[in-house]
Amino acid sequence: MKNVLLIGAGRFGRHIAMQLSQLGHQVMAVDTNEERINDVLPFVTNAQIGDSTNAEFLRSLGIGNFDVCFVTISGSFQNSLETTSLLKELGAKCVVSRAERDVQEKFLLRNGADNVVYPEKQMAKWAAIRFTADHIFDYIEIDEQHAIFEVQVPEAWIGKSVGELNVRRKFGITILGIKRAGKTDVSVTPDTILSDDTTILALGEYKALQKCFRI
Repeated sequence: MKNVLLIGAGRFGRHIAMQLSQLGHQVMAVDTNEERINDVLPFVTNAQIGDSTNAEFLRSLGIGNFDVCFVTISGSFQNSLETTSLLKELGAKCVVSRAERDVQEKFLLRNGADNVVYPEKQMAKWAAIRFTADHIFDYIEIDEQHAIFEVQVPEAWIGKSVGELNVRRKFGITILGIKRAGKTDVSVTPDTILSDDTTILALGEYKALQKCFRI
């Protein structure tokens, strides 16, 4: 369990709070809007109405006591940037800030953010990949070059073993696991036989995955 500070209780911030609550973390939410604070109350341990660009207000929260600080302010990049910078100045261990455009990501990283999340861009990329190929069931971005795809077993692979296919040597990808009826099995060995009622969890570079699975 971690102590988390969530600054910005708009739609994205509220979803972050919900997920953190499900994971069992202690969450302090901050926003300037009382209505948004009331909406997020069921999912947080504590909440305060206040201006996160005010250094004295932030200092009163005890920034150094939080394991992670999320800055999910929407509608005012200036406030987001100032808050990010102040958090780092006040000793925040880890600051994760939200960006809405590429240029914002660069400024946030230069002004104290340890990591930047870009939900619109990330979701757009996921949706574009997921819904333009019938054989792609899910997609997780690892970094700019690598990803994990959940894909339908290619017809030519059905009935063959992982070792027989030797996709690591041929394509440079790794089969991490298989899914059947919604259940994941990561105990894949060279003797594992692929069938038409399973999907594959494959890790590799985008270009290698695209070539292997014709994406």
